[in-house]
Amino acid sequence: MKTAYPLLAPVALAAWLAAPAAWAQAQPSTSAAPAPVSAPLVQHFTLRNGIELFVRPDHRAPTAVHMLWLRVGAMDEVDGTSGVAHALEHMMFKGSKKLGAGEFSRRVAALGGQENAFTSWDYTGYYQQIPAPRLPEVMQLEADRFAHNQWPDAEFRKEIEVIKEERRMRTEDSPRARLIEQLYAASFVAAPYHRPIIGWMGDLDALTPDDVRQFHQRWYVPGNAAVVVAGDVEPAQVRAWAEKYYGRLPVRALPARKPRPEPLQQGLRRIEVKAPAEQAYVALAFHVPRISRVQNMDAQDRDALALLVLSAVLSGYDGARLERALTQGAARVADSADSGASLLVRGPGLFLLTGVPAAGKTAAEVEQALRAQVARVAQDGITEEELARVKTQWQAEQVYAKDSVMGQAQSLGSYWVLGLPSDAEEQLLAALRAVTPQQVQAVAAKYFGDDQLTVATLLPQPLPAGTPAAPAAAPAGRVH
Repeated sequence: MKTAYPLLAPVALAAWLAAPAAWAQAQPSTSAAPAPVSAPLVQHFTLRNGIELFVRPDHRAPTAVHMLWLRVGAMDEVDGTSGVAHALEHMMFKGSKKLGAGEFSRRVAALGGQENAFTSWDYTGYYQQIPAPRLPEVMQLEADRFAHNQWPDAEFRKEIEVIKEERRMRTEDSPRARLIEQLYAASFVAAPYHRPIIGWMGDLDALTPDDVRQFHQRWYVPGNAAVVVAGDVEPAQVRAWAEKYYGRLPVRALPARKPRPEPLQQGLRRIEVKAPAEQAYVALAFHVPRISRVQNMDAQDRDALALLVLSAVLSGYDGARLERALTQGAARVADSADSGASLLVRGPGLFLLTGVPAAGKTAAEVEQALRAQVARVAQDGITEEELARVKTQWQAEQVYAKDSVMGQAQSLGSYWVLGLPSDAEEQLLAALRAVTPQQVQAVAAKYFGDDQLTVATLLPQPLPAGTPAAPAAAPAGRVH
């Protein structure tokens, strides 16, 4: 099934820093990290038409991952056509000049592979995992639909109904997802993260086949694309195949992107969302700086790194501060409490605190308790032990990520989208190792005032008669 959310591959820092799109319970590993894998350096080429190619050999298994990344997503849409980037992702499976609807997926399956796609605010991607000898065949298939996506209007009319149902299931039938959507809409008034990735339902109702075709024509150009291959491959051979199948595609101009900066927020914002639910829910969003570079970092980049550490100290492992302070003991106020930092993004950054009130407690009490924990860090700082635990966990997660061929490819593509070098993961880890407790204390004091805060509260409404009782709420988890 195609998804409106970023691929959740096991990428250590990318998972911590990517734009929020889904909420899932964190599952920190309790086993020892495996020994680091000695991986060859990434090979980077630029094809004659401007497509960038990244190749990371990994000969431990006879498999390969092939990904096509586009530096375009929901943030590149305009008002009235929200959801068009995701709709195009769906329509890319509906045919080309050579293949009919569904034929792409059938051919990949016949090669012994699996495939899917993903859309976020910042990017769109398509991938196949196949036996390594079948790599040239999927490269040929992907290059064809990238350049020659083609389908009849009737296919769009069917697929847009699928997308609307996806929106109903993922957002409209989920009170917390609806609240997070409204939180982003309230937090951003000019930045394009104001609009949901899947699109507003009214825009989906009005979206036309030509809206999708024009988006493809505008953004799916060689100068806006990267091909990433990881696995049991040889870089020189992959480069030759890429030149054969991708390099011959004609050059087309890439549209200029106009800046859409978010105005400075000048006062606390509050919204309430009423929905049938068993429990209240509260989410706090603070405007914070993003990480814009990994070399020659400026003060805002360094602040963003310290904010990442702060989020991990608050909820990055079992028994972290929010869990201990809010969900345990006789004074517990929450069934779950969490934090997340969206810092490695093309647009503005955001820091989230969330919580579900315990029985007999209110969303206001949870809000107060969440803010009190940040204020405690601002006043007293964090311990060296907490900082060491966070850094050790990130180091272990990086090793685990390298164990996955898919994770290696995902990491390379996600950093390319942001204009960062292919070794950005290593550079970020080196920078994180240098973060001090004093820096974490300083950002806790600097970025969590009322003027940069938006609070969203879910007000539970009676459930329809006959609705089965929901299972106990799992922790909201960190943002991916």
